[in-house]
Amino acid sequence: RAPRSAGRAAAMAAPLKRCLLRRRDGREQHGVAASCLRELRDKASVILAIDKAREPITLVLAEDGTIVDDEDYFLCLPANTKFVALAKNEKWSSKSLDSGTAWLSESGDEVDSAAEKWKQLARQLKDDLSNIILMSEEDLQVLIDVPHSDLAEELAQSQTKIQVLQDTLQQVLDRREEERQSRQLLELYLEALKNEDSILSKVAESETVPRKEMDVVDTGTSSTGPSAKMALSNQILAALKEKPAPELCLDSQDLELILKEDTQDLALALRWDKQKAEALQQACEQELSKRLQQVQTLHSLRSMSKGKKTLPWGDYPGLSSKRKK
Repeated sequence: RAPRSAGRAAAMAAPLKRCLLRRRDGREQHGVAASCLRELRDKASVILAIDKAREPITLVLAEDGTIVDDEDYFLCLPANTKFVALAKNEKWSSKSLDSGTAWLSESGDEVDSAAEKWKQLARQLKDDLSNIILMSEEDLQVLIDVPHSDLAEELAQSQTKIQVLQDTLQQVLDRREEERQSRQLLELYLEALKNEDSILSKVAESETVPRKEMDVVDTGTSSTGPSAKMALSNQILAALKEKPAPELCLDSQDLELILKEDTQDLALALRWDKQKAEALQQACEQELSKRLQQVQTLHSLRSMSKGKKTLPWGDYPGLSSKRKK
């Protein structure tokens, strides 16, 4: 009994996060405050009147159906994140996307419109500036392109501070581009070494186990794995195929989806060999881990700065000064 009581006390001591809940086919949403993922599940069962026989409950992001089952990932989500509670044997479907995204927009306009998108991204930064790390390159570019006056009005900040913010966003974007180029050069160098070693050895490497694995995958490309097609959108698959370092281009939710995929199914969907698919998942895992570590570092720094009620514009670690090219 003592360890269980201590666990409950620790959960109560944790800061509460504001969340919004709804059922898969319902539009009525409920505001909930929870300190952890387990507490949010328990409250969802009660508030949404889900029968005990239909548990366990699965929580997914209403925006794209990403399954949220990791406590650390839950803590990294911004306040007022929208969740859909799925009962046992229920699955999130893109058919419910319209009903799910309709309640994301306060103005009632389409969520995928350019104006609404940058406002949603701006609200994320207003809630927590560390969300910069979790944004994709496309999201960063959207905020960079917003006029100073519009972004300043949305965030209730001066245009001078907005200029500092957009400079920071540009530096993050430039850093990811540099990492992508460095990775591309490294891959080209390793590929050249592999080819040179193959020529010098004059051994039939094409008949080894990796080649056999590739042959098996190639002959099975006509029947792409169903789980890969269901979980990964065409946009994500296109980015994985075309980008030299796709893990830098995708946001954290997309990286989570890739890590949850079976390696064999991912290889079939991309028409790659299994080793290349494994390398991709490892790169995605490292990038996601790095982003989460950065978020945790920012949270620690913010907790040490008592009395600050405004956003720490320009105090973003390592990016406060404009980098010279």
